Amino acid sequence: MKQAKSSVLFEKAKQLIPGGVNSPVRAFKSVGGNPLFIASAKGAYMTDVDDNQYIDLINSWGPMILGHAHPIVEESIIKAVQSSTSFGAPGQLEVEIAELISEMMPSIEKVRMVNSGTEATMSAIRAARGFTGKDKFIKFEGCYHGHGDSFLIAAGSGAMTMGTPDSPGVTAGTAKDTLLARYNDLSSVEQVIVENQGEIAALIIEPVAGNMGCVLPHEEFLQSIRDLCNDHDIVLIFDEVMTGFRLARGGAQEVYDVTPDLTTLGKIIGGGMPVGAYGGKSEIMNIVSPQGPVYQAGTLSGNPVAMAAGLAQLRYLNEHPEIYDQLKATTQKISDGLAQNMGGLGHSINRNGSMYSLFFSPNTVMDFDSAKTCNTELFGKYFRRMLNKGIYLAPSQFETLFVSAAIGDHEIENIVDAHKSTIESLAE
Repeated sequence: MKQAKSSVLFEKAKQLIPGGVNSPVRAFKSVGGNPLFIASAKGAYMTDVDDNQYIDLINSWGPMILGHAHPIVEESIIKAVQSSTSFGAPGQLEVEIAELISEMMPSIEKVRMVNSGTEATMSAIRAARGFTGKDKFIKFEGCYHGHGDSFLIAAGSGAMTMGTPDSPGVTAGTAKDTLLARYNDLSSVEQVIVENQGEIAALIIEPVAGNMGCVLPHEEFLQSIRDLCNDHDIVLIFDEVMTGFRLARGGAQEVYDVTPDLTTLGKIIGGGMPVGAYGGKSEIMNIVSPQGPVYQAGTLSGNPVAMAAGLAQLRYLNEHPEIYDQLKATTQKISDGLAQNMGGLGHSINRNGSMYSLFFSPNTVMDFDSAKTCNTELFGKYFRRMLNKGIYLAPSQFETLFVSAAIGDHEIENIVDAHKSTIESLAE
């Protein structure tokens, strides 16, 4: 495939933008080669500036659950823009999307819109601290909750990809209030709580991890965490920026039947526009300004274009719940096709709904440590060869893939065929 224009753009971008990209994992650093610059996308496909077409299995890292440029989302954006791109004042769509979020995810009694998942997680932790009067919080090794200072400790995802699991610029004072536990290891959570008795404001977790690859919770793990938080007056926060409205109408909390105190959202609720949100129990959310003393603000929060796109997409998902069965079936067909054509290479595949990961490791990947056993060099070769066959994967072993409803049998066949020939070439 020709990549001349992408290469020229990347060289220019490196002179103007740190690393030539506006988010680190886009740089292809861990898989080799240069990033592709995308010109357009429609349905299941993306087209780069050199006119190469790819079946997209990232889908803007999750938001494009209906596929790219879906008519209902496009139309909502066009209509919204005609009334202005920003007000800096309340608008009707903010109320409507808040009502729909609460209907689809009943644990959210009140919600505050923000502009990114990072804003949402930072704000949720602040609200939990303000509500409890305690400072510390627990996160899990390998779970990524955005680039807020207190989260960049064993953060997985981009940090793993770039080889910097702890970021310079994060102070020791900030880090001391972040307590680490091991995903799927309840005893590690219990130990942290015992060692910091009465000091922990919150526990934040990706109910299905997506930033050390797709990693699923063990049976009863989430419920056991819920019980521990109840016993020790700890605010339980589900980071559903990825999983919210993707795994099910009510997110991962519906799938696993566990109710958090607060939830953070993003991705799908913006229909591809920059957006985030956090919400939960009224008694906690009432502490947020202007109703309460915990300050949080954002000039573009509740932006009318983002609200219109997200509302249109959520309404569609709410009115067509059968789409989740379709997504699950499509993802299973893809993952089954991959598994049947591994040619003896050690591997592990994790899947939940429309999220999945192929790990180049013979071990079952269930936490940060097992994720780190993956053969990243082999994944890099696999990635490049799949890309050359027109399949656009996440350029990191440690990122989940996202399937869209636009992927049909033709695309599934092409993905599996490309995978089969790629594995055969790797085994030579």
